[in-house]
Amino acid sequence: MQKKHARERILIVDDSEMNRSILADMLADEFDVTEAEDGEVAIDILGREKDAFTLVLLDIVMPKKDGFDVLTEMNRSHLIEDLPVIMVSAETASAQIERAYELGATDFIMRPFDASIVHRRVLNTIFLYAKQRKLIGIIEAQLNEKEQNKSMMLDILSHIVEFRNGESGPHILHVRIITDLLLRNLSRKTDRYPLSETEISVISMASTLHDIGKIGIDDKILNKPGKLTAEEYAIMKTHSMIGAKMLSGLSMHRDNPLVLRAYEICRWHHERWDGGGYPEGLMGDDIPISAQVVSIADAYDALVSPRVYKPALSHEEAKEMILSGKCGAFNPLLLECLSEEFEHIRDSLSQDVTVLESKREIKNYADAARHAKTANASERTLKLLDYERMKFNFYAELTEEIQFEYNVEDNILKLSPWGAKKLGMEEEVANPAGDPRLQMQLGLGWQQQFRSYFRKTSPDKPDFRQECMLRIGGESRWYNLIFRTFWTDDPKPTIESAIGKVVDVHDTHVAIKELKERSIRDPLTGLLNRDGVSEELAQKFSHFPQRKYAVAVLDIDSFKNVNDLYGHLFGDKVLREVAERLVHSTRVHDMCARIGGDEFLIIFDYDADIHVIIARVFKALCGKVDDFEVTVSMGVAEMTEKTQTYAELFHKADIALYASKKAGKANYHFYDDSMGDEVADVVDGREEEE
Repeated sequence: MQKKHARERILIVDDSEMNRSILADMLADEFDVTEAEDGEVAIDILGREKDAFTLVLLDIVMPKKDGFDVLTEMNRSHLIEDLPVIMVSAETASAQIERAYELGATDFIMRPFDASIVHRRVLNTIFLYAKQRKLIGIIEAQLNEKEQNKSMMLDILSHIVEFRNGESGPHILHVRIITDLLLRNLSRKTDRYPLSETEISVISMASTLHDIGKIGIDDKILNKPGKLTAEEYAIMKTHSMIGAKMLSGLSMHRDNPLVLRAYEICRWHHERWDGGGYPEGLMGDDIPISAQVVSIADAYDALVSPRVYKPALSHEEAKEMILSGKCGAFNPLLLECLSEEFEHIRDSLSQDVTVLESKREIKNYADAARHAKTANASERTLKLLDYERMKFNFYAELTEEIQFEYNVEDNILKLSPWGAKKLGMEEEVANPAGDPRLQMQLGLGWQQQFRSYFRKTSPDKPDFRQECMLRIGGESRWYNLIFRTFWTDDPKPTIESAIGKVVDVHDTHVAIKELKERSIRDPLTGLLNRDGVSEELAQKFSHFPQRKYAVAVLDIDSFKNVNDLYGHLFGDKVLREVAERLVHSTRVHDMCARIGGDEFLIIFDYDADIHVIIARVFKALCGKVDDFEVTVSMGVAEMTEKTQTYAELFHKADIALYASKKAGKANYHFYDDSMGDEVADVVDGREEEE
């Protein structure tokens, strides 16, 4: 005997038995009907059997609890999100109808009843909600796929940074989850910062890039087990500007929200609320909220994670150190958020944060879809999927690698835009095994080779990494192949799909070299930075030791007043103007650098009287920028028999600068031996600053 399918149930709530009977007769042929004589009984039934019903037909005017009371209770218990309600009433007042819709009613039927209208309204409502549930299922499935891809991209990014700095792989994921938790608490606590769901997601994702500048820092400094020297610490601090410059160089994406937030985070996540941070000493809300939140997340995870120079602290110790100000000053509101989210943060970091974050974001999107009107659901889905695609493509273009997704069941290979361009193919390839272009690019045996790699994975160990020889672009080269397989849930699991990347081993080394070369320039002024001084300027002495050199160190007088009175944007303008004046007043074979906030350095290669040259340059640097009068203080050291190295010249020029500032603003001094007694003062002062 064939088993009958369970019919959908409808709850009819009306204090009139006649009305209930009429409605039940209209619907009994297709649905199982349950009746409630008033709102109180209806609430009790829904509380006991909340998942049993497909639809509620609800009268407004009833004793004990009316229809509005029932709607209010359904909102409180969130039943209204998944259970449609059609109001049934003889009331025609617009205020009553409007209130019903505000409380979540889906439709309205007037008495006396028309059987065909009731039947059609009920079927339409059930159909629309079924369609919405199906749509939400599609959203969750598609977002799950996108989240898996995004997780892979995060793994790749973590691997890139971890290649230089072994501590940063899990650190990136931890900072992201702490950032998300703090932002959500902050958005509930205050309207002071505009934090929409989209903005929270963008900042959380952008936080993963906060340490990318470390790729330009020497391994010996990154992984030094002991305390850094003052010079090493100064070099380490440049990673924030290196990261910002890397992102500002993405000209195609410069205005993208993700890139903008990532730039803020890279540049300013080491600033502190009281102005005691770097690179620019910003204070309070001059620091973007994105950088403020990542700053505290970065500090927290650094404390609870083991490092080459320290063991991990407990979560309780880390919280106490941050709240007590031992890690610098933070926004008081964020410290409150940290205290309130402490247990959540501690528990979250003990889990698989990648899986946890994927589930969290999928739930957030699904909840948003449930709250959205059905008419707007498809539009919202497209926006969400476009946003996920944007994030995926952003990472793909940033890494410039051949990235792929292979669906076994559909036999379709999808390539990232950059990967497709590299191979000279479309982004989607059907039946890739028989595609002659892939055979020509990868070799005749590519499919068998890849299948052998797939067989080395399992549901428990889905990741695979291998160096292999591939023929791409007509040339056989060594490549790093990194991929993750996804398995079915069948009793005997099989591979369902795989995503991954193919990285040219040579290109990897070239990319790192190019990043390092780009890192020696100051992104704001275009001058060499402190790394450039170390690498290029010092070489000048070793390559041309017979030449005469002088080093000048200068800074802008009262520069803090520029930021305080006119703002940091004008301060940046002043720095750029001073840099331009430096370039125009020096010669091609002289070298100029910005080595600190408002501190600049010049190395002169000269034959004429250096005093005349310095006087000319000093005069060119002073003058107005808009209404602000710019003056500088400068210290100069000349090469002598006793002073031959760049380090010695820089040190003595620094002492001469100290003498200039001590004598008053807007002047310069040449070093002489009488200043030797002031060396200790300068060194002691610098140590205190660090």
